[in-house]
Amino acid sequence: MDARQLAERTCRTLKAAGHQAYLVGGCVRDIVLGRVPADYDVATDATPERVLELFPGSLTVGAQFGVIIVVGDAGAEKPLQVEVATFRSDIGYSDGRHPDRVAYTTSPTDDVKRRDFTINALLFDPETKEVLDLVGGREDIRAGIIRAIGRPEGRFREDKLRMVRAVRFAARFGYTVGAQTFAAIARLAPEIRQVSAERLRDEQTKLLTEGKARRGFELLDQTRLLVELLPEIARMKGVEQPPQFHPEGDVWTHTLIMLEQLPAGCSSTLAWGVLLHDVGKPPTFTPPSGPDDRIRFDEHVSVGARMAEQICHRLRFSSDDTAQIVALVANHLRFKDVPRMKLATLKRFVRLSRFAEHLELHRLDCLSSHGSLECYDFVTRFLAETPPEQVRPPRLLTGDDLIRLGFKPGPPFKAMLDAVEEAQLNGRISSREEALRLVAQSFKTGG
Repeated sequence: MDARQLAERTCRTLKAAGHQAYLVGGCVRDIVLGRVPADYDVATDATPERVLELFPGSLTVGAQFGVIIVVGDAGAEKPLQVEVATFRSDIGYSDGRHPDRVAYTTSPTDDVKRRDFTINALLFDPETKEVLDLVGGREDIRAGIIRAIGRPEGRFREDKLRMVRAVRFAARFGYTVGAQTFAAIARLAPEIRQVSAERLRDEQTKLLTEGKARRGFELLDQTRLLVELLPEIARMKGVEQPPQFHPEGDVWTHTLIMLEQLPAGCSSTLAWGVLLHDVGKPPTFTPPSGPDDRIRFDEHVSVGARMAEQICHRLRFSSDDTAQIVALVANHLRFKDVPRMKLATLKRFVRLSRFAEHLELHRLDCLSSHGSLECYDFVTRFLAETPPEQVRPPRLLTGDDLIRLGFKPGPPFKAMLDAVEEAQLNGRISSREEALRLVAQSFKTGG
């Protein structure tokens, strides 16, 4: 049984017990569009208590808002789940996210009128295959419009994150944002800062990884959300770059071109690394001057890495994701030096955690500017031709070996072991005996 079968079986059970039951929301939108829904929701006039009676073992995590999670094959490692929500009206949104209280209703019309956008408020009867449209959602799908239900300001004040969701849906489906909805977002944009950092992070990550990141960020800019969400990115606009390296234009244009190339389903850290890789350029911009008379961005990599870390902390990224995003920013210019790197340095470089993301960011960076993939090809050839055991060879010596040679433990140990590794990576030594000889010749016992 798949998720749709579970959802339709849930509807049949509810209807057999005398209740109304429909598939609702994004899954119906996707069915109308000929897409495969990621998940399925059910709307019914059955109360949460009644749903629990009909589906023993369901989860009650959203019961206070009329939502019960029906679980299929509970013994499975990842059991299927379907949200079943009682028809309701939401009353008051003091926290700008959750209703202060809900009033259950038997009317599907009351229920859909509380939802965010018309395209997400369609109902589908799995028995009759009829789509029930009470708010003009099908017409908006045909016209390619994202339109808030009712007064846009009211919908956005209930949950401010809906403003970013409007942009994301418009980008994902290639739609426009309806005039009144667009105007309301532009007016209320400063209030987006009231949304929790975690929700903003997750929504922007979806925007970056659904395959339409460029359009999404153009819309964030046009609706005035970008300057509220990521002022560091908004400052890229109009920051000129040396035309010999960046014929495409300013930093904003370059970043948009890179975002355009991110495929749907790409990793979130790569996507954020692409977005932030040149974040240090606006504050380090220096106009043409000096003998070479060209624009400079001195130290923009180190400045950008610090800024990326601050942004990641602000958005509550995990420590691991923060480290990777910062590393992508900090290392993105190193590729230009790979043909001149010592062998040991090159091997250490390609040993960076999740190096494939570094390599892909570099490729996108090149294709979005000068177009040369010379350094990218150099690295890919090196990885193809160099056995992994040469890139990550086993250690030849340990601290215990140094003690047995008569050295006292202390700070010099690191210099000794680093010297051994450097020689090993450069191909000068390959055995324990050679490593011992190198240490004996290069370092004084006891020092």
